[in-house]
Amino acid sequence: MAEATANGLGQHALHATHAQDAATAPVAAEVHQEHPIKLYLVVWAWLFILSTCSYLVDYFGIHGYLRWSLILIFMMLKAGLIVAVFMHMAWERLAMMYAIILPPILVLVFVTMMVFEADYTLLTRIAFFGPGP
Repeated sequence: MAEATANGLGQHALHATHAQDAATAPVAAEVHQEHPIKLYLVVWAWLFILSTCSYLVDYFGIHGYLRWSLILIFMMLKAGLIVAVFMHMAWERLAMMYAIILPPILVLVFVTMMVFEADYTLLTRIAFFGPGP
């Protein structure tokens, strides 16, 4: 642009050039992105497989921490697939992904910290006040 005015075209010719460029450029509202149906079918199949695995944890009678760990892992994987594909987060800007995904991760970190603090608090109460009546 600076070269156009330095070469003597003037402001009127410069604005006419910009108007012509704007008329030939595609309008952003007309551009529409569609994802292939195969992607949604593959994600649906993975959700079905993960739900079946979650059901099989109960069917085989797995108990204790392993049961809850497996159920939570399957739940987080299913939620991640749903958020990434069906809510279109995989195609969002990185800042939007951080705004949606980072808070639940921080909540899980803080809950884990509270679990360890609760164990420490119980240990100190038993150490100083005894095991109880």
